[in-house]
Amino acid sequence: MPVTPRRPRVGPRTGVRVGTALAACAALLATACSGTTRGEEEDEAGAADPAASADPSAPIEEGLSVAFLPKQVNNPYFTVANEGGRAAVEEFGGEYKETGPSEASASSQVSYINTLSQQQTDVIAIAANDPGAVCGALEGARSAGARVVTFDSDSDPGCRDLFVNQATAEGIARTQVELISEQIGGEGQIAVLSATPNATNQNAWIALMEEELEKPEHAGIELVTVAYGNDEDEKSFQETQGLLRSYPDLAGIVSPTTVGLAAAARYLSGSEYRGEVALTGLGTPNQMREFVADGTVEAFALWNPADLGHLAAWAGASLASGRITGAEGETFTAGDLGEFTIEADGTVVLGPPTVFTEENIDDFSF
Repeated sequence: MPVTPRRPRVGPRTGVRVGTALAACAALLATACSGTTRGEEEDEAGAADPAASADPSAPIEEGLSVAFLPKQVNNPYFTVANEGGRAAVEEFGGEYKETGPSEASASSQVSYINTLSQQQTDVIAIAANDPGAVCGALEGARSAGARVVTFDSDSDPGCRDLFVNQATAEGIARTQVELISEQIGGEGQIAVLSATPNATNQNAWIALMEEELEKPEHAGIELVTVAYGNDEDEKSFQETQGLLRSYPDLAGIVSPTTVGLAAAARYLSGSEYRGEVALTGLGTPNQMREFVADGTVEAFALWNPADLGHLAAWAGASLASGRITGAEGETFTAGDLGEFTIEADGTVVLGPPTVFTEENIDDFSF
């Protein structure tokens, strides 16, 4: 794999460039100088300028600093995703680090972004807890020279360079509705146990699930409520208990978050509802193996989070090295994962989710 010694930085990390940029802004105030080092390459919304040039054959710069900022550290899902990112960074000879909050709150990531900016980080890969709360800090990081890749959960598109999506939102929503429908025989009340109220990906999936449930083939299913466990194990456990108390006729629960799904399964497995209330959603095989074995869960879905982190790291390195600008239609290679194409709104899709059942769960070890 070709790498090249890192080119001299030309962003505001050098005092000469800062002074030049400020002078240019003063001279061009009437033309609304943006004040960022990427004004030539990005439009006002932060998206790639089609006029910017990319060199698909450019080598990955040597020694790129790549930081992964998950929704929360010590979350099993993000532990796996970040390890995939670490492996990719090692492949292209970069410097990897992980940082982040211990709880997935809306504003909890801002101080970490600011620190990474001050540390002159080349690539920031972040799973946003809130699409807008992180924007100011991300814009500051980009102005300081960082390339920003969101993964798993997006920020507002104007705040980042690319979003690495685990699968299409429509595919994830459809899969979860189909799974719960099969498990409850197409009839009954269901509830959703989500992460945080502001989680971009969760809200997108839930909205599309609601659309899917409006189709004639799902007319017998009623979504009664959406509960939030804040991606905390104990709160998700308590919310599951609350759902079953509040809705005694509940036929099933869908939890599109790995923490919520595992917590809900733990509650159901030790209660009178095991085998009576269906449960599905998004989870890792390692988390859910025992609950599939004891009959608490028939089937659930997920993509490989290690591949998601791997792709996010390669996307960031490709941006930082000039292989891509983030424009729609550009392609890049992400190591052994192969070639990917940038879609509308600066989105790169990993692929369709995998459904795990008793028959195939032991084939996976993440």
